[in-house]
Amino acid sequence: MAERPMRHCLFLLASLLLLTTVATSNATTVVKNLDLKRYMGRWYEIARFPTFFEKSNAVDTRARYTLNDNGTVHVLNEDFVDGKRSYVEGIAYKADPNSDEAKLKVKFYVPPSVPLFPVIGDYWVLYIDQDYQNAVVGGPTKIFLWILSRKSHIDDATYKELVEKAKNEGYDVSKLRKTPQSEKPPPAAEEGV
Repeated sequence: MAERPMRHCLFLLASLLLLTTVATSNATTVVKNLDLKRYMGRWYEIARFPTFFEKSNAVDTRARYTLNDNGTVHVLNEDFVDGKRSYVEGIAYKADPNSDEAKLKVKFYVPPSVPLFPVIGDYWVLYIDQDYQNAVVGGPTKIFLWILSRKSHIDDATYKELVEKAKNEGYDVSKLRKTPQSEKPPPAAEEGV
């Protein structure tokens, strides 16, 4: 059975609340006309800024996005620590339904086992390649950054290109930490399990 530690949820709450209160002075370019259907599926975390809500010793961190009938996105984030899977589920939706920018909001409830408090954060797709295989995700505050890929491993040239995209948007890429990914990722779990 997967663990959903309370500490993880409290860190998530604190971090996402901080996300909504920190201001930034640099404008950020966001992908326009993101094809949500093509964006759905499994994404592996290649690198990220350290956060309060992601465990520093986690490996095989990944997300699965599924388009809901109402146009929102079901989010399943999971990672593994000492062979044990933990996960959190949420909902993503366009921040402004009339905008063509890939500015999404992600809502998680904490604690996940007894959802009491909604925690909402920004999820801005800053870059996506033409084949929807690699992405850079951040937000207006520049305190969160993720490099994602459909593959659990990417080559150095691709990684450097994605890091450069983030740097050009004003992110302090020296804070990026690569996420350990197994040569053979753990099997996919069913949502909600």
